[in-house]
Order: sequence, then structure tokens, then C-alpha cells
Amino acid sequence: MPPRILITGATGFIGRFLTESLLANGFEVRAAARDVSQISARPDLDIVSLPDMSEPHDWHALLGGVTHVVHLAGIAHATSTIPESQYMAVNCEATRALAIAAREADLNRVVLMSSVRAQSGPSAEGVLTERSPPHPTDAYGRSKLAAEQALAEELADSRTDWVALRPVVVYGPGVKGNMAALVRLARLPIPLPLKTVAGRRSLLHIDSLMTAVRHVLTSPQASRRVFLVADEEPATVPEILAALRSGLSRSPGLVPIPAGILASLARLAGRTGQWQRLNADLVVDAAQLQGIGWHPCHDTAKALASCLNAE
Repeated sequence: MPPRILITGATGFIGRFLTESLLANGFEVRAAARDVSQISARPDLDIVSLPDMSEPHDWHALLGGVTHVVHLAGIAHATSTIPESQYMAVNCEATRALAIAAREADLNRVVLMSSVRAQSGPSAEGVLTERSPPHPTDAYGRSKLAAEQALAEELADSRTDWVALRPVVVYGPGVKGNMAALVRLARLPIPLPLKTVAGRRSLLHIDSLMTAVRHVLTSPQASRRVFLVADEEPATVPEILAALRSGLSRSPGLVPIPAGILASLARLAGRTGQWQRLNADLVVDAAQLQGIGWHPCHDTAKALASCLNAE
């Protein structure tokens, strides 16, 4: 019998791709979401409702007949408008409850979709590896790190094992969040004064994340480990914008404005934080995951171009 996977958060950006990816590769899938009307019914897909994770609930009903879980559901982005207690309830305590239920149901493995933000703030000096001490700087990152720790604690003496993935910013067709903002910039029919932005960022194509999840679902070498996940090479913001615009068959259209002037303009506009993130590095080394047999699927520049070329 093929593994039967429960995907929580199946209607999100990652969840939609993962559902299709697992079905296409011979897995059986149970897709769980708060709003199941967003999932297209099909005979090979089991669709179930996901309770409100900000409140305690019983996971056992969702786990019947399941061998593995990929836990995607949670608060997915950092924002100051959400209290830390809510991040902890949804991202950490719900994960703890899921781990306890998975242990009691004798599942094979729980894969947690964590984040690079469990290890670092929005920027970091040097290249991050799994050996780098985790220093999350906001409620979102702290809740993701706490979820990893809760998973490890609850499954420490259990036959059910676990894996945590820490992806960097994920991009692909229909992307949301910070990458969506860069896509909107790239679409503007005007030159952009961002040629001198120097920050290097690791990125991750959605296809590569799919292969990473499939790999760690069954790899014995992945057991009870945390992995950073990223494309092979980082890119600067100008390189990202140039690649996106190439997908529109346009020139980069980037104008060199001194970084000091851009910083001053950002400060006047109340956007100092955004500027600092654009102009600072967040580079990770995914060699540990590659060491157990996973490899990124795409060249980053070509994959960025294809995001818009395919639309």
C-alpha cells in the first residue's frame, strides 16, 4: 500500500502544489483545510475539514488510516498586528497536539513545514546552516522554532518520528507575500531605481520544495532532523527583477541610484525596515539536505522568468 498522507493547510500556496505533487507521484492524500469549498473534488482525493487551530481540538479523527502528516497549516507570515500568544497557539500548541495524536495513532512520520525565520530574522550575517544557533527575531519565527521543539519533545520516545523543513522565500506561479510584491514591481511599465540594491537572498522554487517534501517523507536519513531548503545560488533584488522582467520579454529597466539616497527616501516614507530587508543578506546553505539525496530542480534565474512567462 502506498503511504497515505494528511496535508493540513491544503488550500494555501504550498498546500495546493503539494496535493497535486503527492497524488501525481503515487501517494494517497487526505487534504484538510478550514474552507474545503476551495478544494476541487476528485475521486482520488479525501477532503476533510480542519478545525480552528487557535482553539484546542482533537486531531485523532483526521488521522484515521493515515501513515504520515505534512503539517502546513498555521499563521504563515510575520506581522505586528497578530499577538504573540496567537502565534504560539496556532503555530506551536496546535503542532504539539498534533504530535501527541500522531504518537498515539502510531503514525510513521510527521513533516513540519517550519521556516528559515525559526533560525534567523529577515537578514543575517554570513551563510546560515543548520549548525548556526537559532535566533528568531519576531513572534512568527519564535512560534515556528517552538513548534519544532514541541514536535521533537512529544515524539522523542515514540515510534513516530519527525522532520522539520526550514524553507526560505518560496516562489512560483501564483506566489504570495514578499515575492508577490517583487512580481508587481517587475510588471510596472517604468524603470526601477533599484540597480544598486546589494542584498543577496536565498530563494526556493515551489517545485524544489515539492521534491524536498517527497524526499523527507520516506528517507530514513531524514529522521528527527531539521533541514534548511533553498535553491543552489542566492540572488540580489536587481537580479530577481531582471529575471522576472525577462519572463515578460522586457529588459531589466533598472536605474542606478546611490544606496544612501534610497535609504534616506525610505526613511522619509517610513519604510526603513523594508529598505533594510532589501539591502541586507539572507543566504542559507542547504548542503545538509543535499547530503541525503535531495537537489533543487531549477536554475533560479530561468525559474523566476518562467513564473511570468507561464502566465
